[in-house]
Amino acid sequence: MKYQQTQHLLLAIQAELCHLQWWTATPPSATALASQAPFCCDTMPLQQWLQYVLLPRMQALIDAQLPLPAQISICPIAEIAFAESGTAAFPLINLLGDLDELLSGKREQSIARV
Repeated sequence: MKYQQTQHLLLAIQAELCHLQWWTATPPSATALASQAPFCCDTMPLQQWLQYVLLPRMQALIDAQLPLPAQISICPIAEIAFAESGTAAFPLINLLGDLDELLSGKREQSIARV
């Protein structure tokens, strides 16, 4: 059940990234992807990290039926990273909060849910 719910959220996150026109055809460099910083924040914007790190890794876990992370908190950084986008980013932030809540059982979100 949790795999299905996670899969649904991953697809919704991808759709929202496309809607915001943040989905890119050109992947980051291997060096950027090898960053040791949380969310690769020193080498790429968060929307690229979502597309090229989070979504593929989570999909791989689902496909292999491996344990999903139990401690995840992406929403707080998304609120900061997407602040300049205003309300346009709220649906994506809400989806990331939903993913946090589904997997870790808690939601750390300061903006109002829409």
